[in-house]
Amino acid sequence: MKVDDIRGQLRRRGVPGISALRKPDLVKTLARTLRAEGGGAARRGTGPAGRAPAKKAPAKRAAANKATATRTTGARKAARAKAAPAPARKAAAPRKTTTAAARRSTATRAATGAKAAPAKAAKSATTRAKATTTRAKSTTTRAKAAPARAKAAPAAGARTGRSTARSVRSSQLISSPADRPERPGRSLVTTSHDVIRNWARARGARPATIAGTEREGRPGVLTFEIPGYRESSRVQVITWDDWFRTFDARRLNLIYQEQLRDGRQSNFFRTESPDREDA
Repeated sequence: MKVDDIRGQLRRRGVPGISALRKPDLVKTLARTLRAEGGGAARRGTGPAGRAPAKKAPAKRAAANKATATRTTGARKAARAKAAPAPARKAAAPRKTTTAAARRSTATRAATGAKAAPAKAAKSATTRAKATTTRAKSTTTRAKAAPARAKAAPAAGARTGRSTARSVRSSQLISSPADRPERPGRSLVTTSHDVIRNWARARGARPATIAGTEREGRPGVLTFEIPGYRESSRVQVITWDDWFRTFDARRLNLIYQEQLRDGRQSNFFRTESPDREDA
């Protein structure tokens, strides 16, 4: 029992002077009071001052102590009942169930994940293998298509032979319209039909030959008719088909410039044959 409970018991029994007592003294005072209440009615005035015989005193004290213990136990039970009501204790039960369910759910997910992991790994490996096979087939297809493309379009590299001019070796090779000169004024060489057409179109030039140089009805010296540049009555315009047919049949290279060193457009060009010293 708490100090306040003991004092309350003593106040209800009308015991004075208890406010200054400590717990041990209060306990003793309450014990005496309870013993007095339990044995006062049955006590006989056989001894001095009305005290009971000495032999019967222990039995009475035991009964009083038992009654005190019973009351103290009841008070403790009541205090615990107030501190933790029955509904609160019942509400705790579902937590165990929830925790157990959560554990079972976690175990189930872990087992499912363990089973699914090999399947996912196998599926991923299969996908990678298929992708590798597809890439290999694509590479093979491109490798097979390369010779066909090489046959369809003539090589765009510079042609060489026993009399290849030094200017061909020192010029920058232009193989397609996407290639650009390294710098203004750079000497360029090409055999690409598209590059030659673009160069002529940018200058308003037309394919031509020099009159009097024909051979058995075929064009002779190849040139371009460029307005305002190297104009001559001997320059005769021909078709692109005739120009390129002669250009390829004679294995010629076109040496030319896109720009002068100062950045202005250049009209310089000449054809070169790697098989003839006179080009």
